[in-house]
Amino acid sequence: MARGTAVLGAIAASGAAAAVWGVGIERQLFTVRRHVVRLLDPGAAPIRILHISDAHMAPWQHRKQRWMAGLVALRPDLVISTGDSLGHAQGLDGIRTALSPLRGVPGVFVHGSNDMWGPGPRNPLLYFQGPSKRPQKAVPLDTASLDAFMTDELGWHSVDNGAASLTVRGTRVRLFGVGDAHHRLDDMDAAASALAEQPDAPLTLGVAHAPYRGVLDGLTGHGADMLFAGHTHGGQVRVPFYGALVANCDIPLRQARGLSMWSHRGRVVPLNVSAGLGHSIYAPVRFACRPEVSLITLAPRA
Repeated sequence: MARGTAVLGAIAASGAAAAVWGVGIERQLFTVRRHVVRLLDPGAAPIRILHISDAHMAPWQHRKQRWMAGLVALRPDLVISTGDSLGHAQGLDGIRTALSPLRGVPGVFVHGSNDMWGPGPRNPLLYFQGPSKRPQKAVPLDTASLDAFMTDELGWHSVDNGAASLTVRGTRVRLFGVGDAHHRLDDMDAAASALAEQPDAPLTLGVAHAPYRGVLDGLTGHGADMLFAGHTHGGQVRVPFYGALVANCDIPLRQARGLSMWSHRGRVVPLNVSAGLGHSIYAPVRFACRPEVSLITLAPRA
């Protein structure tokens, strides 16, 4: 009896410690994940890509805002934002603080659904039943002002079901992307048509918020040399030595975070899925999954 009580007490204490760590500590331990990917033509100058995703910004998250503002010190040559910048009806002021130092750095972005509708309470156990659904009484957010900030003030380009061309450190780059497939806002045909209107370039990058298999296949099939996505939060709560339990989409769980390879019809391309910087204000926890951005250095092929 005493031994059983001791075991139960140890389990309860471990659970409480994990909750304190995940809620009070780890979700504030922002980190930069660095990778080198050899995609460029021989002799080309390396390109440093800052991949930002899923800030889910709320106005009181000043520590996150200050940390993001310091990302300019990484000296990125290109910024790719894969959406869910907002996480609150008043989140735009925090995004301004966080991203304004990157003004003038070339960039592109797509939206996640949380850039359009505010979050709502949700039972986290429902994620085991499949991808989440938008709350029936979701609050519309000021997406137009977010777009104006990113395009007019930062100088970035929307590739939400569209495309853009940039010259970065002497290399012409085409970028194309789709809207949030999680709520069926993706239009691959429109993205492909926009890409076809761009001038030829030695490098093409595909951008999406939610890395559903069909989206990744579509971007790869239309010529993307590398893919960038977010949305999964890396599982948000991961089991040490095992990984993510859910991804909130149909991507294989082993690819729910980090750099991997995606294959489609004979083409194999790098895929970077960012675990993101934030969380829903109704689920303020991260465990074994630190909030992150990625710094991807594209280097010449050997």
